[in-house]
Amino acid sequence: QVQLVESGGGLVQAGGSLRLSCAASGRTFSSYGMGWFRQAPGKEREFVAAITWRTGTTFYADSVKGRFTISRDAAKNTVYLEMNSLKPEDTAVYYCAEKRTLGSLRNDRDYDSWGQGTQVTVSS
Repeated sequence: QVQLVESGGGLVQAGGSLRLSCAASGRTFSSYGMGWFRQAPGKEREFVAAITWRTGTTFYADSVKGRFTISRDAAKNTVYLEMNSLKPEDTAVYYCAEKRTLGSLRNDRDYDSWGQGTQVTVSS
């Protein structure tokens, strides 16, 4: 079992930046990739970005492409989400998740472990 702990959320003005971190512990050596998802009030959880552990290949939702950057530090078992040019519509609880098996990283149903989430609020 992998344990995930997110940090770095907060309140920021539109146009500002935040950096989220997700520290993984446990059986991380068997993981294929990590993803960030978000859920706004009254909306379904949606894919934001993902990265594979071994090659560092990245994937992004169209809504964040060019503004958000996902990265990983394998030595620290930590994944980051750098968020720039934030918009009020980016307001949500952000979750990191771990996927153990090969395959698409865009579907939240394919993930095996989840963090508790961190709130990001962007004011206009």
